[in-house]
Amino acid sequence: MPTVYVTAPPGAGAEIARTVVEEELAACVNTVECSSVYRWEGDVHEDDELILLVKTTDDRYPALKARLRELHPYDVPCIERFEESDVLGAFAEWRAENT
Repeated sequence: MPTVYVTAPPGAGAEIARTVVEEELAACVNTVECSSVYRWEGDVHEDDELILLVKTTDDRYPALKARLRELHPYDVPCIERFEESDVLGAFAEWRAENT
């Protein structure tokens, strides 16, 4: 069962989180406010963003990834899949039932 790490501008991130849960591509999305410093097109930028921790399942991941690309305003969005090697069984069951 993967957790997907995504960063997005605050307004877009909140909308992405709600959409993927409503569409049952994710059981839950945690959002965390952060400040990101990054290089883009040769310049260093600093922006407020949301970190999205998206809880999904292996079978829903391809559709989730495609939908994140559609919803995301960045040309090159950060979408990283983390595999969980150790997860509470009851949580894994809840996640599967809600995606």
